Amino acid sequence: MAKLEFDQLLEAGAHFGHLKRKWNPAMAPYIFMERNGIHIIDLYKTIAKAEEAGAALKQIAKSGKKVLFVATKKQAKPVIEEKALNINMPYVIERWPGGMLTNFPTIRKAVKKMSNIDKMIKDGTFDTLSKREKLQITRQRAKLEKMLGSIQDLTRLPSAIFVVDVMKEHIAVKEANKLGIPVFGIVDTNSDPHDIDFVIPANDDAAKAIDMILGYLCEAIKEGLEERKIEKADANAAEDQEEEGATPRRERKSKVAKKERVKKEDKDAINASVVSKYAKDVDEE
Repeated sequence: MAKLEFDQLLEAGAHFGHLKRKWNPAMAPYIFMERNGIHIIDLYKTIAKAEEAGAALKQIAKSGKKVLFVATKKQAKPVIEEKALNINMPYVIERWPGGMLTNFPTIRKAVKKMSNIDKMIKDGTFDTLSKREKLQITRQRAKLEKMLGSIQDLTRLPSAIFVVDVMKEHIAVKEANKLGIPVFGIVDTNSDPHDIDFVIPANDDAAKAIDMILGYLCEAIKEGLEERKIEKADANAAEDQEEEGATPRRERKSKVAKKERVKKEDKDAINASVVSKYAKDVDEE
């Protein structure tokens, strides 16, 4: 997996924080200096924290669990969509549906409604409806697709969420905290890092910086998924080997049993022959 490079992050503008008057004092450990009234983020800490987050996300993916990516700000939406689709993870780029985590069963019902509409279209039920009903259902389907299409495969609560701009996505962060779901986030100098489990200090407005950090983290997740596949394949191969090994043993046992049976049959036949001969000799006498 390629490492995050200091120079590349610098070029992408990941080091630019917010104006000094807008800063959150809790971000002081991640600030390198102030220049022209703007805080400069310590990129060495950005790299260290990104590596820490990458290792944790890799383990989550390796265990077969889902990570939900959240970014509803304009410059982050296309990046999140592209990266999440590449690793087959759920994402939210439209308005955060309130209660998506804390009221997850209701969200699942809405997703199920979307699946039912698809089923109606496939089995021909949709064609039997009136023009007005068709229009209503089509609009409802489009609305559900826009809001929930990207989480259609999320059948249970995610094991972690990744957030770009923790201030904008404060409702998502709050819900995750309430449920004890780990939160990973790109945190700028105007944000509070206390509610974030894995803080990655960086400029959350620069699309290039977001793309670079997300690319690194998604590579870590991809590695975790590949390792999971390899482990599964090895486990299946070991099972097959055990079965193959068990078959000859069963065959050997079967052969031994057959041999013993044949011996017994031969012995019985010999005994019967002796008895018959003895009886014949007695009759002749």
